[in-house]
Amino acid sequence: MSPSPSPRPCSPLQQLEAAFRSYATRRPDEADTATVFLELLADDADPFVRERLAGHFTASSWLVDATGTRALLTHHRKLARWLQLGGHADGDRDLANVALREAEEESGLTGLRVEPELFDLDRHWIPERGDVPGHWHYDARYVVRATGSEDFVVSEESLDLAWRDIADIASDPESDPSMRRMAEKWLAQKD
Repeated sequence: MSPSPSPRPCSPLQQLEAAFRSYATRRPDEADTATVFLELLADDADPFVRERLAGHFTASSWLVDATGTRALLTHHRKLARWLQLGGHADGDRDLANVALREAEEESGLTGLRVEPELFDLDRHWIPERGDVPGHWHYDARYVVRATGSEDFVVSEESLDLAWRDIADIASDPESDPSMRRMAEKWLAQKD
């Protein structure tokens, strides 16, 4: 008897579809958001490139320190707000990899580790800037953990970086609403 064939590995698109479906199951209060991400994934126009101005995927990191009590935030140069690190997929269909790459590039930190399960989904409007019209970002967010030095380097994409206490982010009415949501999620899972 010949051995049964080993299962074919899922394509990155199938993995991402499964991740969005799993997210909807784990977070039924955010199932509508997951559905919008699934619809974009099924679109015939490539949703992984920034040239798709009807909306495209981005990925971000909820970058936490070794103790899990602080998150590294960027004072975003273009948006002039304190946000999580992240950026465009630029054709990469592995959004966890994009989140990790962006965290490394924007922080200068090494020894980072990304968790494969989606932490948060956020669809947000990016205003017109120069010759780029306003458009939607479909941001897949992953937990990234700092495992080595926490001495960051500010990149050209940021006005500044700072480690912020996660409880302070959750309670700060001036924080971006999606930042407060991620902080609350993080604190709830640690309880």
